[in-house]
Amino acid sequence: MSAISSFYEKQAETIIKALQKRQISGRYCPDGKSAAEYVCSRIPEGAAVTWGGSESIRQCGLLDALKQAPVTLWDRAEVKPEEMKAFYRKAFSADYYLMSANAITLDGRIVNIDGNGNRVAALSYGPDHVVILAGMNKVVSSLEEAVDRAHNIAAPPNSIRLGLETPCTKDGVCHHCFSKQKICSMLHVLEFSRDPERIHVVLVGETLGF
Repeated sequence: MSAISSFYEKQAETIIKALQKRQISGRYCPDGKSAAEYVCSRIPEGAAVTWGGSESIRQCGLLDALKQAPVTLWDRAEVKPEEMKAFYRKAFSADYYLMSANAITLDGRIVNIDGNGNRVAALSYGPDHVVILAGMNKVVSSLEEAVDRAHNIAAPPNSIRLGLETPCTKDGVCHHCFSKQKICSMLHVLEFSRDPERIHVVLVGETLGF
């Protein structure tokens, strides 16, 4: 095992212990392939599964794996723009909701920013099961660093990926703008889950997403 792999594993152990105090379960997987296999193994046959916009989920091969699994997929990519708002609401009734995080602190707090609010709404009060898959590149030391990462490391490349015309796509820096296309309209900090069976975090020993 390389030094960085060993470091990621030990750091993940620290985070998972912190998550448990917040009634959030966790698991460490050394790479994206094993993470995709693990998540699929947790989802029962016939379950309705959907996800928020996530490069991490795509990059690790989880979406491709789910297409081969015996589950019912609600794929937002197949939804017409005029039907998207209804789809976001439908996602609340899925059995499993998959997403990533913009940042995770060493003491187990999970930070996300959102444009429309559909991801953070689903995380806050949506499906009975939420799986958060995140590469170890998302780990930071403090809540302040997590918020900074969400704005300055995650939002600009995601805005570029989506072809948006926001100030951050011009210089790579968050301006805390008031653009109608801004994707950091809402800041969400997950501190605790009242339901200890609901949220499961999968930490992956790779760089995934933004």
